[in-house]
Amino acid sequence: MSITAERVMTEAMGLPPVLRAFVAEKLIESLDAPDAPALSAKWKKEVRRRCAEVDSGAVKLRDADAVFARAHASLT
Repeated sequence: MSITAERVMTEAMGLPPVLRAFVAEKLIESLDAPDAPALSAKWKKEVRRRCAEVDSGAVKLRDADAVFARAHASLT
């Protein structure tokens, strides 16, 4: 990793969680295809709500492979 990238990471990790999430969101959005439509404010609100549920432990995440295996098994 370059010195600049390391510096950015160090600075970002020092931010409060809500600002780190904002920075992460913007970085992820920058990876989207240039012609992809922007997320609506309603969808962004939903994503934030779901992330808050995960962070607070209000919802339990499940292993994707296990979920897909169970779904596949129910179809056969």
